[in-house]
Amino acid sequence: MEEKVIENGNNFHGDKIHKKKMPKLEEEEEVRNQKKRKRKERKEKERKRKEIPTVSIAVAGSIIDNAQSPELATRLAGQIARAATIFRIDEVVVFDSEAQSDDSVMTTADDGNGRESGARFLVRILQYLETPQYLRRRLFPMHNNLKFVGLLPPLDAPHHVRKHEWSPYREGVTLNPTNTKGTLVDVGLSKNVLVEQVLEAGQRVTVAMGTDRNIGTECLKQVVPSTSPREEMGLYWGYRVRYASNLSCVFKGSPYKDGYDHIIGTSEHGLKVNSSELIVPTFRHLLIAFGGLAGLEESIEEDKALKGKDPRDVFDTYLNICPHQGSRTIRTEEAVFISLQYFQEPINRAMQKPEGK
Repeated sequence: MEEKVIENGNNFHGDKIHKKKMPKLEEEEEVRNQKKRKRKERKEKERKRKEIPTVSIAVAGSIIDNAQSPELATRLAGQIARAATIFRIDEVVVFDSEAQSDDSVMTTADDGNGRESGARFLVRILQYLETPQYLRRRLFPMHNNLKFVGLLPPLDAPHHVRKHEWSPYREGVTLNPTNTKGTLVDVGLSKNVLVEQVLEAGQRVTVAMGTDRNIGTECLKQVVPSTSPREEMGLYWGYRVRYASNLSCVFKGSPYKDGYDHIIGTSEHGLKVNSSELIVPTFRHLLIAFGGLAGLEESIEEDKALKGKDPRDVFDTYLNICPHQGSRTIRTEEAVFISLQYFQEPINRAMQKPEGK
C-alpha cells in the first residue's frame, strides 16, 4: 500500500498538499496587491481633497500691439495685472498668434530697438508687477520695456510685504553661497535670513518665517513651496505667468497634472446667460480665455491645430458676459474686469458644491 503512495521519489500526498497551497499563495499575493492599490488610491484622493481649486486666465498678447505708445501699452498691462490680483487669479497665460509652434518657450527676439512682440512685452510687465518691490532690482535687469512701470499703481498683494511688517511667509531671492551651512536669502528685511537648504544664487523662493522674529544666522528658516501660504493660511500669494505660442498651447502646456478640467471662452458671439443662472461644474483647475482685437474666433483660425473648429467645440462653455453693451467693442482689458466680476458668484457656488456634482 505504501508503494502506491511513493512515486518517482516524491510523496504523492505531499504534491497534493503543495498543489492546494499554490492557489492560496496566489490569493494572498492578490490581496496584498489590492491593499497597495487601495492605499495608493486613498493617497491620491487625499491629495486631490487638499488641493485648492485654481482659476487661470488666458489673454491674447496681440492686445498690446494696438496700444498707441509704449506708455499706453504699459498701462494696459498694468490693468491686466491689477484685475488678476483683485480677483485672486492663480495663473495668467499670455498666448501669441504663431500658427503651428508647439513650443511654449518665450524667446527674447525684438525689433532691434529693444522692443518685443506684444505677448513678450505683456509677459515681462506682468512678471515684474507680481514680484515684490524689494526683489525687482535683483531679478529684473534694465530693459527698455520697463521704462514706464514706475507710473503704474502697485498691486499691493499680500506677498508684497513691507520692510517693517512681519509675515509668516516672505518672498526672497537666494544670494551667493557663503562658508556657512545653508543659503542666505534676501527677504526684504534689514538683514538677510539663513535657510537650511543649499540653493543656487539668483533663485526666487518662498521662505517660511515662523513666529520667531529673530533673523540672525543662528536661526534657520526654511524654503517652502510657493503654494504653502495659500494652503496653510488661505493667503493669496500672487499669480504665475506663462507664455504660450498659440491658443492650443495654452491648453497643452497646463502646469497642472491633469490639465484644466473646465475651459470657458468669452465672446460677443457666445451664449447669453445671467451670472445668477450660470452653472459652473465643480472644478480643480478652471481656465477663462480672452481673445484679442478680433476675438477668440481669430485666435482659433490662426492656430493650425484648431483652424476650422467651432469655438463651442474648443471650449466647454462659450459665453457673452456683457450682452447689452453700449459700445460697439469691449477692449480686452475691460472684458477681463467685467468677466471676472461676472464669474465671482458662479465660481463661489462651484467651490461649495460636493465633488463630482
